[in-house]
Amino acid sequence: MFAIKTVSLFFATALMEIVGCYLVYLWLTQGKTAWLLIPAGLSLAAFAWCLTLHPTAAGRVYAAYGGMYIFVAIFWLWAVDGIRPTFWDMVGASVALIGMAIIMFAPRAS
Repeated sequence: MFAIKTVSLFFATALMEIVGCYLVYLWLTQGKTAWLLIPAGLSLAAFAWCLTLHPTAAGRVYAAYGGMYIFVAIFWLWAVDGIRPTFWDMVGASVALIGMAIIMFAPRAS
């Protein structure tokens, strides 16, 4: 159950970070309305809050979260940008997820 909760929380956290940054990107590079900065700020605040919900050392959470972020960014590339990930994108995302799992779920001395 811990693994499912951790992975789900990392996925939601990454989605919030990407949405927040993407909205700023739309405003800055695509000429979209500045009103996008309000949901962007809320999304980025939720992202930061979600990182505090893990019951382990912050440094370990931040390091492991990076693996999930890579996976979600590749998914975003396909789902939102409409660019199909390459084989190597998928290999890289898989390696990142394996790294996340090693960092978060390796046995530790109490």
